[in-house]
Amino acid sequence: MRITILTLFPGMFDGPFRESMVKKAQEKNLVHIDFVDIRKFGIGAHHVVDDKPYGGGVGMVMRADVLHKAIESAKDPALSKAEQKVILMDARGEVFSQKKAKSFSILGHLIIVCGHYEGVDQRLLAYVDEAISIGPFVLTGGEIPAMIITDATVRLIKGVLKTDATENESFSKGLEEKLEHPQYTRPAVYNNQKVPEILVSGHHQQIAQWKKAKAK
Repeated sequence: MRITILTLFPGMFDGPFRESMVKKAQEKNLVHIDFVDIRKFGIGAHHVVDDKPYGGGVGMVMRADVLHKAIESAKDPALSKAEQKVILMDARGEVFSQKKAKSFSILGHLIIVCGHYEGVDQRLLAYVDEAISIGPFVLTGGEIPAMIITDATVRLIKGVLKTDATENESFSKGLEEKLEHPQYTRPAVYNNQKVPEILVSGHHQQIAQWKKAKAK
């Protein structure tokens, strides 16, 4: 799989993508992550990417023409529309979910557009497949949401984790079992708090029933 992130601040991704599971996935060549600096498509000698909003208002709005050019440069002409998706990080978009991460993980190419300033020109929505939000709050830009989506997506790519590693975790099933059961490890007793007896009983069927009940 390939993930391309369109951003004004590619340096923000250096740390998160050079550690842990995302790093390992890249080393295994299971995912290729690259970046497009939006400013390279800016207007004029100063590579302007934004302008004042029509009708007035606070802040600047990213230009649709600049972002559209950046998106087109990132697309892989060898892939069909079904294999390649363009998403825009937008606080007004559909809230990201485990189900959405799973659908992204089977794509050939995911293009993530990071907005900034006061947002993007509304006309850009004609050139993206989906607008995605990570929750009902506002961030400085789309870079951190893009990191979250990349992490959630990459770990679901076949071969990144053990085959059954993601099947029983939180949000992987339906709403009736969306949360994972409580987890415990050594020591068996800590500050007078004991691990539930059922988990050390050795009765696998009863343990499974306990886990399912706690998940619900």
